[in-house]
Amino acid sequence: MKKDKGSDRISTFIGADASIDGTIEFRGTIRVDGSVKGKISSSSGTVVVGEKAVVNAEVNVNVAVIMGELNGTVNARERIEVYPPGRVGGDIHAPVISIEPGAIFNGNCEMKKQPSQAVKPAFFVKNQPPGEKSNVK
Repeated sequence: MKKDKGSDRISTFIGADASIDGTIEFRGTIRVDGSVKGKISSSSGTVVVGEKAVVNAEVNVNVAVIMGELNGTVNARERIEVYPPGRVGGDIHAPVISIEPGAIFNGNCEMKKQPSQAVKPAFFVKNQPPGEKSNVK
C-alpha cells in the first residue's frame, strides 16, 4: 500500500518503557511502542502502533498503522493497515483496510466511503422543443 510522505515523519513518540492511562489527543504522526489504555484521537493524524506496543483503547484517527497489539474499536477516516506481527482484537471501521498475511484480526470490519460532497450531474436533452416534457429521470 502506498504511504503518504507526511506519515513518515513522527512528531510524537511513546517509548517502550512508557505507560499511559487516559486520553491522548495529537496532530501529525504518533508512534506508540509502550502501553496505552484509554483513548487515542486525532482529527487528521496518523497513529503507528509498534511491534512491542500494547494498546487497549478506542482509536479515532485519520490513518492507523498497526504492527503490535491493539484491543478496542478503531475508526479511521482514511485507512487502517495491519502488518505482522500485528494483532487487532475489536471492531475496525475505515473506507480502506489492509491486513497483511501473518497479521491477526478478530472482530468486525466495516468499510464505508465518506459521504461525497459532489453534486449530482444534471441531465440535458438536446433538440427538445420548449415546453415539452422529457422522459429522462
